[in-house]
Amino acid sequence: MKFCSIASGSSGNCIYAGSAATSVLIDAGISGRRIEQGLSGIDQSMADIDGILVTHEHSDHIKGIGVLARRYGIPVYATAGTHKALSQMTSVGKIPEGLANVIRADHVFQIGDLTISPFIISHDAAEPVGYRIAHNGKSCAVATDMGCWDDYTVGQLKELDVLLLESNHDVHMLQAGPYPYYLKRRIMGERGHLSNETAGRLLSEILHDRIRQICLGHLSRENNYEALAYETVRDEVTMSDTPYKADDFRITIAHRDRPEEAVIF
Repeated sequence: MKFCSIASGSSGNCIYAGSAATSVLIDAGISGRRIEQGLSGIDQSMADIDGILVTHEHSDHIKGIGVLARRYGIPVYATAGTHKALSQMTSVGKIPEGLANVIRADHVFQIGDLTISPFIISHDAAEPVGYRIAHNGKSCAVATDMGCWDDYTVGQLKELDVLLLESNHDVHMLQAGPYPYYLKRRIMGERGHLSNETAGRLLSEILHDRIRQICLGHLSRENNYEALAYETVRDEVTMSDTPYKADDFRITIAHRDRPEEAVIF
């Protein structure tokens, strides 16, 4: 399998995952041109994309979906709640009949030779989900836009080879920053975003000997920075009760403005 973050951050998100025969995007919250450029850097193109998996309808996840679906005839997969929300957004436009596919959390489906497992996430959107993608005994997942996590979340993220995990904000930066009070409460709430510390605690629950790479994503431009997210998550792992230390794993940061190096596994 191949996995690559084309963009991840509060300003736009798009992740590639695929096998030798089937390719998907998880979200398309940046321009079509940037997505095409990102794909070309990993020897892929829009002609290879067999589906777009939508996590939820917030603008940083759906900016390019309508254009790409219409231009390339790419099927769009989302929950009923997300599809309804998308249909009411003039910025997306109409997704052609036959391309809008309704999926359900905890109901596995296939796109080509990829097995897709949507799972519930806690976020202030219509019917949001994360995605776990498997092929030939290998698996990866995208878990962002979660205000909290629980045993269910841990179960969905067990035994992965590659994980893109939200590490959105530093709590102290957010509290002291310029955001209005209501927005701070939203971000820190149970339907908001994971802090660096909370991401590290979740990661500590799902580490195992076979995991190849953890990519920290969806970092806030205003309330976080890469070195802080990286070191905070590493500290949480190292100080946890697990037998692992941060140095046992490859932990990277997904950038908002450029693609990452693809992971082959």
